[in-house]
Amino acid sequence: MGEPIQIWLLGGYAPDQAALNRFFSLHFLLPFVILGVVILHIWALHIPGSSNPTGVEVKQESDTVPFHPYYTAKDGFGLGVFLFLYCAMVFFFPNALGHPDNYIPANPMQTPAHIVPEWYFWPFYAILRAFTQDFLFIQAKLMGVLAMFSAILVWFLLPWLDKSPVRSGTFRPTFKKFYWLLVLDVLVLGYCGGSPAAEPYVIISQIAATYYFLHFFVVLPIVSSIEKPLPLPFSITEAVLGADDAASLPAAE
Repeated sequence: MGEPIQIWLLGGYAPDQAALNRFFSLHFLLPFVILGVVILHIWALHIPGSSNPTGVEVKQESDTVPFHPYYTAKDGFGLGVFLFLYCAMVFFFPNALGHPDNYIPANPMQTPAHIVPEWYFWPFYAILRAFTQDFLFIQAKLMGVLAMFSAILVWFLLPWLDKSPVRSGTFRPTFKKFYWLLVLDVLVLGYCGGSPAAEPYVIISQIAATYYFLHFFVVLPIVSSIEKPLPLPFSITEAVLGADDAASLPAAE
């Protein structure tokens, strides 16, 4: 069934104009899906409420602040800084984040020697190449594609993989160490994803990709079950201001 499905999806035996039109339509429709998710996010922010960096539940009115002017001013300032840097890149450095190969005319009869996606895709591209190469005596393109998408979907399983009663890493010293190890692992994957598909980058990608999945499916469940978190403060106010300052605040302030 594989070949008929491939021909049906591509509109032919090889990627051509029909395939480009279909995938372009997906790129056109997905922003509307993102817009719907943004609306759900705004609803969740105003009805159930948002989380906080301390991981402590809201217990009194002094633990909360109004959305306006605090968050509107903070987000407005962040938006202004982002737009300033964005406009600077667009108008003065349009090629800074591009690749010289993008200016080579496409040739359907020749495969580029070194295919490099955009930099923010490098970690996932490294995972794709790691499991597509000879890995544990197995070589399958489907395995690489499944691993790449699984690297993204695994984040949706975090509520079931990390069962620690403490939601913030501030009070979890063991979790914090493995968190920074994961950050380092993703940086290594990003570097390997932008490097040629040759040694030693292939074996490094395979090791880093293996730890990436082990972190979520092995390390997180074990750490959350054996780790003893630090004592939690009574409230968010106490976590930010300290116990003495929090006790001096009026209950309705």
